[in-house]
Amino acid sequence: MAATQATRKLPTRRCVGCGEHFPKNTLIRVLRTPEGEIVLDTTGKRSGRGAYICKELACFRRAVKSKRLESSLECSIPAEVYSVMEEELSVGK
Repeated sequence: MAATQATRKLPTRRCVGCGEHFPKNTLIRVLRTPEGEIVLDTTGKRSGRGAYICKELACFRRAVKSKRLESSLECSIPAEVYSVMEEELSVGK
């Protein structure tokens, strides 16, 4: 009798920029902390309301233009925060 190995299902999340589904570990989580701060959550474990986005700069810009991040995080996001996030995304490539 062959031993059966249970395969683990990878969780998927939808990118707010392009709307495509990807494995959770390939996306970047944008987080609104309980204090109201907007940050990039590289660990994916911080508490707060999160939205996921591709590592593509075009997806980020599309999400900003259509205000999908603000809608997902249920808050308004200042332009300064967007510029810091864009810089972090472009450096992270």
